[in-house]
This record gives sequence, structure tokens and C-alpha cells, in this order.
Amino acid sequence: MECGKLWLLIRESNLAKRIAIIEDEAAIRDNYSAAFRREGYAVDAFDARAPALKAFDNRLPDLVVIDINLRDDVEGGFELCRELRARSSDLPIIFLTARDSEFDAVSGLRLGADDYLTKDISLPHLMARVAALFRRMDALKKPQGVESRMTRGDLTIDTERMTVQWQEQTVSLTLTEFWLVHAMARYPGHVKNRQQLMDAAQAVLDDNTITSHIKRIRRKFIAIDASFDAIETVYGMGYRWLSA
Repeated sequence: MECGKLWLLIRESNLAKRIAIIEDEAAIRDNYSAAFRREGYAVDAFDARAPALKAFDNRLPDLVVIDINLRDDVEGGFELCRELRARSSDLPIIFLTARDSEFDAVSGLRLGADDYLTKDISLPHLMARVAALFRRMDALKKPQGVESRMTRGDLTIDTERMTVQWQEQTVSLTLTEFWLVHAMARYPGHVKNRQQLMDAAQAVLDDNTITSHIKRIRRKFIAIDASFDAIETVYGMGYRWLSA
């Protein structure tokens, strides 16, 4: 297939997807909006948390890109992420911010964001990260046949409905958390290293980010079952799901 035709097909597939950008600096907001529109996405842009939430009352977007500092609301992006995650467990959320401290990154991931990026990222790299999140969403909508449901002791994973249950109770996971659990539980007892977990999540995650995701996943299971210990840390190697 010619490159031009391939790009047109990709662009047409993006047209149905709507991205919301919450960024208080007009020039930056306009730059990202234009870049996403060039890729064929529909874009809604907001300069603060309140107008974004008001718009989301009518319709949630397909993906949200959030800055942390929003006008005088220094932690506004964190609060927005918390509110959005309460509304939807599988809405893709990306932080895109100038704040590059490990503490902020861990805080954003703990609140349920799927990715944490800094504004020095190139536009092509940003587009690739967004496309990866959408690929995961699209994969979940495709029939999975006999492999769509997987049971490991008290754990049940349904990849067609993107649900995880522990002891018949639903565990609310983000996209990234879902695929990390799926990757570990698919082969109980096998250690999954950082690269394997990144491949499963279709994301670029450093060691600290993976650690944060695993801690958050454990807390969600422990909230259902205080004795949960199915995820084992194998120091220097990775993580594994213990056999039932």
C-alpha cells in the first residue's frame, strides 16, 4: 500500500476519536491541538478544570491530556485526574506537564493516569504514545473468542469486556494496570521483566513507573481481599503472578 493511502486510512480511523486537552497556556494548547487535528483527531481544548468538567458532564472524550498547573489551580490537573477516574475506570488519561520530578510522576500514576510525559517530548513521540493507548482500546473491542476469558484461582479476566474480578468482585483497573495484570496472570509463576511488561502495556515505562503501577494494583486487590498476595516481586528480575 502506498504511504499516502496508508496515512489516509489511519487519519480516517482517527476521525471518530475525540481528544480533550486541558492546558492553561494558550500557545501550547493551540500547538498540541493543531498537531492532533493534523493526525485526524477531533479536539476539545480547555484552559481550566471547571469548564472541562462541565463539558464532560455531557460527554466524555476518548482520551484526555492534562497539565498539572491550571491557572491559579497549582494542583488542578491532579484533581481533574482524580475526578475523571471516578467517572470512568478505562478512560485513557495522559499527564503532559513541565513538572518533571519523580514525586509528581508517581503522584499522577497513583491517581490513575495511564502515562506521564513532560513537555520536552517531541510531537511525533507524543502522537505515538497516544496511538498506542488507542490501539489498546481498539484491541479490547475486538472479539477474542475462547481466549477472551481467563481464570486463575480467585482471579477472572475478561479481555472482551475488559473486566477483572477477584473473588467475584470487580477490580477497577486503568488500561495500563489491566494489561500488566493480564501479562503476569497469563503465565502464573513466570517472571515478567520490565521489557515484557512494557510490551504488554504498549507503553514506555521506567522501573519507578512500573513499581508505582504494581503498588497501585496491589492496593486495589487488597481493598477486596486483605490477604491478597498473588503478585510477587522478584528483586532484580521483575514480577510474577503466583500459581493458584
